[in-house]
Amino acid sequence: MRRRILPFVVMTALIGVAAAPKLLPRLHASAATHETRVASVSAAGSSGPPLQVSTFVVRAAPFVEAVLSTGTLRAEEGIELQPEINGKIVAIYFGEGTRVRAGDLLVKLNDADLLATQARARYRRQLAVLRERRMSQLLKQGVARQEEYDTALNEMNVQDAELALIDAQLAKTEIRAPFAGVVGLRYVSIGAFVNAATRIATLQRLDRLKVDFSVPEKYAGRIRIGSRITFSVAGGGHAFTGEIYAIDPRIDAATRTLLIRAVCPNPSGRLLPGAFANVELTLTRFENAMLVPSVAVMSGVERTNVFVLDGGKAVQRAVATGTRTETSVHILSGLEPGDVLITSGLQQLRSGLPVLAAASAAP
Repeated sequence: MRRRILPFVVMTALIGVAAAPKLLPRLHASAATHETRVASVSAAGSSGPPLQVSTFVVRAAPFVEAVLSTGTLRAEEGIELQPEINGKIVAIYFGEGTRVRAGDLLVKLNDADLLATQARARYRRQLAVLRERRMSQLLKQGVARQEEYDTALNEMNVQDAELALIDAQLAKTEIRAPFAGVVGLRYVSIGAFVNAATRIATLQRLDRLKVDFSVPEKYAGRIRIGSRITFSVAGGGHAFTGEIYAIDPRIDAATRTLLIRAVCPNPSGRLLPGAFANVELTLTRFENAMLVPSVAVMSGVERTNVFVLDGGKAVQRAVATGTRTETSVHILSGLEPGDVLITSGLQQLRSGLPVLAAASAAP
């Protein structure tokens, strides 16, 4: 069996060797054809139509860099009227929602017991004064001793101090306006017994109001006393203006914000304390600022780039950016007015790629 197979194998090998010179040229030709097809496909891709992109023409325009915040209106002066001592209200001299002047008597507490104590103290002082005068004369005559005169003088001084104490207690039975303002709603009536914790009414000075608001700590170094703010309130009808006059000397560690207080005139009394305010604080005004759509700006690790259209091709350019808004970015350097900025297809772009402007966004 082996003898029969061996001649067949040898014959097959001889035929393969004889046919090899004819097969090799065909294999080389097939490989060359494949390379030609690949090259033609690559050439067709590079010479395809330009990428259509949207563009934006850079223009210089005025721009205001501002910080938006929320705040609360507070009265220039505001207190809750409360008694200093316990007692019964015997008279109320103010009307709810009326204006009062500084020093006006608003509420009177019962002072009958103090008046009686005051009368007694006055009689005692009269006796002390007479005794002091007599001892003074006797001392001059050499009849009384110095110690007796000193005792009489001291008694008179004690009575003076007693009267001063009673006068101070009587003053606490009267609640007077510490400053001019508007009295709010009252919460007591005549005959009510009150103590130091009883709330009688509120007193607010409304001719000027304070506006308290906060800004992020990154703006702390740019806030100045005297800077102007504008704000609006619900139902206010229009914007109001104010001026910063105080800045908290610390950053709130919990919110990382800086507390600021402004003051605004309120002669008509339209603004009320406690109102919620939307505040806008102007930081810088630019007369010729370049604002571009934020979608056109690509932030990288080392630099920020944009693509501009130059001679029908996309050209990558590094820029320095400033303030960012919801839709725009302030370009500080890297662009010039009139540059055509590419705003679409940025992920497919590379510097030098031919592009076709499909549309231009309005500045």
